[in-house]
Amino acid sequence: MAAGTEELLAGGGYRALAVALAAVLLSLLRRRLPATALTVTAALIPHVGGFTPLLAVVGWSAGRRIAGPIRALVAFTAAYAVCIGVTLLGDEGRQSPLVLTLLITLYFLATAVVPGLSSRYWTQRRTLLHALRERNAQLLRERAMVAGQARLRERQRIAQDMHDSLGHQLALISVHTGALEVDPELTERQREAVAVLRGASVTAMHELREVVGILRDGVEAPETTSETNPAPDESGRAGRGTAGIDVLVETGRAAGNRVELRRSGEPRPLAAAADHAAYRIVQEALTNAYKHAPGAAICVELRHEPDSFVVEVVNGAADGGGGSGAAVSGGQGLTGLRERARLVGGMVHAGPADGGGFRVAGVLPYGGVEAAPFVGPSAAGASPDPDADLLAADAGLPSPRSRVGGVVLGCGIAVAAMVALAAVAVFGLVFLVGELDKGMIEPAEYARVQVGADEDQVRGRLPDGDTVATAGLRGKGPEPPEGAECLVLMSSEVGESIDTEPVFRFCFKDGKLIEKKAYEVRR
Repeated sequence: MAAGTEELLAGGGYRALAVALAAVLLSLLRRRLPATALTVTAALIPHVGGFTPLLAVVGWSAGRRIAGPIRALVAFTAAYAVCIGVTLLGDEGRQSPLVLTLLITLYFLATAVVPGLSSRYWTQRRTLLHALRERNAQLLRERAMVAGQARLRERQRIAQDMHDSLGHQLALISVHTGALEVDPELTERQREAVAVLRGASVTAMHELREVVGILRDGVEAPETTSETNPAPDESGRAGRGTAGIDVLVETGRAAGNRVELRRSGEPRPLAAAADHAAYRIVQEALTNAYKHAPGAAICVELRHEPDSFVVEVVNGAADGGGGSGAAVSGGQGLTGLRERARLVGGMVHAGPADGGGFRVAGVLPYGGVEAAPFVGPSAAGASPDPDADLLAADAGLPSPRSRVGGVVLGCGIAVAAMVALAAVAVFGLVFLVGELDKGMIEPAEYARVQVGADEDQVRGRLPDGDTVATAGLRGKGPEPPEGAECLVLMSSEVGESIDTEPVFRFCFKDGKLIEKKAYEVRR
């Protein structure tokens, strides 16, 4: 661009090649030495018109890369002063210094200062947004740590309460059932029932200890879920998985309940979480049947279907005829089952069965499926999330409010810069027109002035010529008469070429107009 512009303005050849090489050099230096590149470009601008696009690029780099507002102000001021000085020295008095300074000021503001200010604003805004994102991310991490510590303290308190209350009661049950088991007055049938109770209390004690450990440490103890080892271990606890369902059924039968187990389909392995969820569904459904429909027949069915594993527990109405209406309310147990199934990508349904009774069915996937996002009651709510800005910053994105504020501020700065430039341009135009009126006349006015007329009369009809517009015209043209004082004015007509200016000169001596001349002066 620099070479092409220079070729159009001043001709091609080696000059255009030199301009292109200089533009390449300054473009490479503008990142490492922004102030130097800006000053050199500003110094070359008066003699190399093709550097106008380069000045805008160098000004943009200097605005964002010069550290500190004072240093940036000094750099741009020095570049402006160098540009003004080189321009005035190269002009050699051909134009008015004031007009030339005004034009160079407008040019430098538009091509260097405005890009520099825009670049500096953009860089500072990005730096501020980056700092805000880091701070918001740190606040989010600190808030998560505080919330985690609060949850840990609450879990420890709950664990301690469970251990102190339930542990004591289960220990009493275990001791009393152990004593009953060796009572010689009990029949064999009663001893078997008491043994079942004692085994259940021991298992409940161990499970309570595991739950307390999870609440305290957040880590669940290893479980026995192997298909090859479904039997209870030394603690009396059954393996918690589909293999342990057989033990649940046998325990229920030993307690005098009518429980039937059915299996269908080709067995396929389940994910650990889904396997544990199946065990819990059967355990909770059997517990509800024992409580709400005592004596009713219970059917546990496990179906390995092609796309999912289905667990279904159906119990009939209670022998007393009361049905299972009391179990319809569900309670916390069924709510927990639904949440457990949701977390592994499955679902649980509980409700009255056809012909009376109650039915609990769960559908679980074979592989690990990500849980569906939870949609709370206020998912479609009308109130915005107060943490939206923090979450957006933590994700590396500016929040909606920061984007709108940045756009408004940027537009405001741009509009202010444009208004300032327009005001300066209007002021310069009005000033230039006023100065031209003080030093310009029509050719017809020149023709009406007669040599020999009174000086005061002639000066009263003509402008005083005291203007910067004619400062560069004095001393040029034909030699004035000896001892005469001359008034030089510009013509309202244009010259024969762009480099010449038509001039009218009026010379006075001894109170009379002794000469008037019209000629052209080369600017």
